[in-house]
Amino acid sequence: MRSIHHYLDGQIVPSTSGRTGDVYDPATGLVQARVDLASIGEVELAVAKAKQAFPAWRDASLAQRTQVMFNFREIFSARREELAAIVSSEQGKVFSDAVGEVMRALENIEFACGLATHLRGEFSPQVSGGVDVHSIREPIGVVANITPFNFPAMVPAWMFSTAIACGNAVICKPSERDPSAVMKIAEWMSEAGLPNGIYNVLHGDKVAVDGLLHHPDVAAISFVGSTPIAKYVYEIGTAAGKRVQALGGAKNHMVVLPDADIEMAADAAVSAGYGAAGERCMAISAVVAVGEAGDQLVEAVAHRIPGIKVGPGTAPDVEMGPLITGEHRDRVAGYIGGAAAAGATVVVDGREADLPLEGFFLGPTLIDQVTPTMDCYLDEIFGPVLSVLRVDTFDEAVAMINANPFGNGTAIFTRDGGAARRFQNEVEVGMIGINVPIPVPVASHSFGGWKSSLFGDTHMYGPEGIRFFTRAKAITTRWPDPATSAIDLGFPRNT
Repeated sequence: MRSIHHYLDGQIVPSTSGRTGDVYDPATGLVQARVDLASIGEVELAVAKAKQAFPAWRDASLAQRTQVMFNFREIFSARREELAAIVSSEQGKVFSDAVGEVMRALENIEFACGLATHLRGEFSPQVSGGVDVHSIREPIGVVANITPFNFPAMVPAWMFSTAIACGNAVICKPSERDPSAVMKIAEWMSEAGLPNGIYNVLHGDKVAVDGLLHHPDVAAISFVGSTPIAKYVYEIGTAAGKRVQALGGAKNHMVVLPDADIEMAADAAVSAGYGAAGERCMAISAVVAVGEAGDQLVEAVAHRIPGIKVGPGTAPDVEMGPLITGEHRDRVAGYIGGAAAAGATVVVDGREADLPLEGFFLGPTLIDQVTPTMDCYLDEIFGPVLSVLRVDTFDEAVAMINANPFGNGTAIFTRDGGAARRFQNEVEVGMIGINVPIPVPVASHSFGGWKSSLFGDTHMYGPEGIRFFTRAKAITTRWPDPATSAIDLGFPRNT
């Protein structure tokens, strides 16, 4: 049985805690590895190693940091399919989805390669007589990244690439369900020339998370996961005096107006609702059909579902893989029966699909006539279940979105520029797509939602990521007048 250990100070370090977790192959349901689960003592060791390495990296020139990031970018790009295969084998998503994830990670790494430009300070000469003021941004120290199972390569890259380029030391605590991707990243970082102790991987569960949240030498926490845990991380971390950016759950809506291209909207709903088995924080899970768009859209989506091939992520031509665990699959399936009992219409039931006998599979599901009081709408399902709600007007659609406690992402499909403009201005959501179902910003912008989808004031990566992983320092300078400086300093005046 393969064992996955910690990566601390440039070395593979077996755990001494005596605790391990099972890493499954979601396509077979079999355990493929066991991962170490850290003790509090191992958290303290990881933080100590990072703290020891930080000063030298903080003082490294921007040219040195940039060179390491460029080296890493070349290694990462050349071996992207190797990393995608690791992601697919442990997370379960199909290989093409895994490649897409790795490419989005690469986009953030490339942004970090330009940090020398983004870290420029400001200068104001002669703010008063002989007085200048300039500002600089400095790294904050040891930072922790707590990352989710659904994007084991991309989400860590949202965090570590910016944090390291800014001069910090990082401890990554990946999901114990699919921990191997960040181990490969750590190996490549070392190969790129990153000093030991600047990128560390600490595996674990709540023990490790709590250890990082309470440790006085951890300056900041970045987290992506469910809303209850995001709230917990934010409250505990900020109470301990840390910076915290904690991204929580989502209930992403896609509004389809009667004037929309229904075929285009149906394609978007299928890809955004069932891609990666719905295990995406930006997945569309609620389609809001306005007026006469409803019947056409439901028919078009239902027509496409039989063509979605479900199977192991490594198999050719497969478009949707398994869910991460059997327990999660059963939880998602429970919402289908619950919706039917509540009065919704199950148009396509994923429990009845032709699925592999082994593994954690569930077929794409389409539920119509959903109302805002049903559990399948209220909860973040995080699976291949698409709910259709019907309203009569644009205003009702906007009101429904704004009444929802989540505010992560949303989209509208329409040919009407005026309606699109109203939508982007009126919905209370952090990321908006206009005829784009999954509006994840490119790396030069920042990622994050509103309301219960975000705890803290700072979004991930991009300009806000730079501000999160650095702190500002302002310097005010006055030099003596050259005409009097010799007298003022007690030296003879030159004649």
